[in-house]
Amino acid sequence: MTPTNGTPLLKMQGIVKEFPGVRALSNLTFDVYKGECHCLVGENGAGKSTLMKILSGAYTPTSGIIHFDGHDYKHLTPALSKSLGIEIVYQENDLVPTMNAIENIFVGKEMTRFGGFIDHAGMAERVHELMQRYKIDIDPTRNIEQMSVSDQQFVKILKALMNESRILIMDEPTSMFNVEDAGKVLNLVRSITSHGISVIYISHFLKEVVQIADRITVIRDGNVINTYDNAGRDVPLNTLTRDMVGRPVDMFYQKEPSEIGDVMFEVKDLKLTKDSPSVSFSVRRGEIVGLSGMVGSGRTEIVRAISGADPRYSGDIYLNGEKLTIRNPRDSIEAGIAHITEDRQRLGLNLNASVLENALMVGLQQKNRMRKGILYNCNSYAAPIQGIVEKLKIKTPSLQQAAVNLSGGNQQKVVLGKWLFAEQSVYIFDEPTRGIDVNAKAEFYKQMTALTHAGNCIIMVSSDMPEMISMSDRILIVRNGEICSELTGDEINEQTIIREALGVG
Repeated sequence: MTPTNGTPLLKMQGIVKEFPGVRALSNLTFDVYKGECHCLVGENGAGKSTLMKILSGAYTPTSGIIHFDGHDYKHLTPALSKSLGIEIVYQENDLVPTMNAIENIFVGKEMTRFGGFIDHAGMAERVHELMQRYKIDIDPTRNIEQMSVSDQQFVKILKALMNESRILIMDEPTSMFNVEDAGKVLNLVRSITSHGISVIYISHFLKEVVQIADRITVIRDGNVINTYDNAGRDVPLNTLTRDMVGRPVDMFYQKEPSEIGDVMFEVKDLKLTKDSPSVSFSVRRGEIVGLSGMVGSGRTEIVRAISGADPRYSGDIYLNGEKLTIRNPRDSIEAGIAHITEDRQRLGLNLNASVLENALMVGLQQKNRMRKGILYNCNSYAAPIQGIVEKLKIKTPSLQQAAVNLSGGNQQKVVLGKWLFAEQSVYIFDEPTRGIDVNAKAEFYKQMTALTHAGNCIIMVSSDMPEMISMSDRILIVRNGEICSELTGDEINEQTIIREALGVG
């Protein structure tokens, strides 16, 4: 018996959502059955997040009806959505870093005992019961800031499940995971649906989607293109990508070769703390060097120290043979280093500012660094920024659109556009295509290739194995905070990378 027998638990019918200057959803219909995993795929800007925000009550539809468990609603509020048992786990982190997992799960709804005192033991017992039911293995007494990204994701899922959810929306749940942790999430989804909870699963990892989905719906430009029965786990990937972009698309972009010159950027004896291992490596002009390793291996910590985002205990950094003094991000920017961070919303953008203002955030200061205290008219730079918007195919009704209203993939393109306008020499890409679709990835890769053709160099951190393999000229494996091996040529393959990252045989 399939979970799609009978009447759907949820049916969003004829949903239209209009924003000023853009129609995000056009007469869209989407349904979910009890105990079903229904995957939703599409390019960034296709309308996936808008549809889910309508379901969670964050947005009000322009028109349409939401049928839920025999009742009809013209729109939902966040409180009503939660009361119906609809929970959403966002890809961005919304946990309190200084609190432990148990405290985060119960924040705002703490259990109390006689006298009004918080029942810490009772809350811990409830969390352990839930962990046991769904076979989640984390230490719930650890503070969030001490947890790996994957364990933080499990905390967010536990928090949603604790609210007795009937529909769980999972937005890019494995975007920052290695292969092993991604597999744990897929097993967790199977366990959740086996308990009769419905899962709406949004992901750009199409192989993952085919593994987990009972049905797959593809949307493009706010419309449903196709819904596929995936009971046999056999929907072809090229069918999904064709539906997503409106034409056949290669799954992985192959980097065009570029001329690799002399050493351009060099890191010598970098230590993050007194007791941490030292890190040394170099990058040549026109080269992309990948930093690969398991989540938590120290890749991001290394590049953050290089760019001045985090302090370093010791070590020297050189650009074109000249020793750099980098104490903070401003120093690294002035030295010619661009850092495209993994957290675009918190560290890469001013979400309430316009696309134009965000794109000028760094470059305007760089190009006018000698003119202190001068106010600039951003609109006078609209022409070059419009050119970058068109080159990166950023979907926005105008340059004045606030970044917060763009899809995740288009936000990431604005971050890249900001650095393209600044015209740096060394580009650090930390998880550059996290949470963006295959077509948007290709645009990113083309720009990375163009940067190397122009004589720049790139350091890339990525958990996306095909991306790492196809884009890197060399790969440095990071394990326990140090570079343990270097891969070149035919050594750059999935088996070798995983073996070296794990430190086995």
